[in-house]
Amino acid sequence: MFNSKQEKLEVIVGADSAIHGNVTSKGTIRIDGKLEGNITSDCLIIGEKGVVTGDAAVRQIIVGGRLTGNINASEGVDIQRTGNIYGDISAARISMAEGGNFDGRSTMHRGKEANNKNGAAKIA
Repeated sequence: MFNSKQEKLEVIVGADSAIHGNVTSKGTIRIDGKLEGNITSDCLIIGEKGVVTGDAAVRQIIVGGRLTGNINASEGVDIQRTGNIYGDISAARISMAEGGNFDGRSTMHRGKEANNKNGAAKIA
């Protein structure tokens, strides 16, 4: 899913860590622990044991764990076989591996169009 314009990994929440509060990064965020709060970043990776409760405004997201909240992705959402999303998705592209779970509504848009309509996926 990631390509050459991917930013470097900026934030890692380890398996034994928990964060309560909003997180903003211009780079990539990886969650292997628990995060309760909204996330704004270029790319978000939720590992198999990662749990996020809050909304995500991103360019791209890979969900291998659980996200409870809404996603606004200007490019794509990838739900892995162990991934669970409970909330609505607005994205240009959604892919889900067999075994993945998505419980919510989805809205498809064309890339940067999301930034102009919703403003949430815009990263300064």
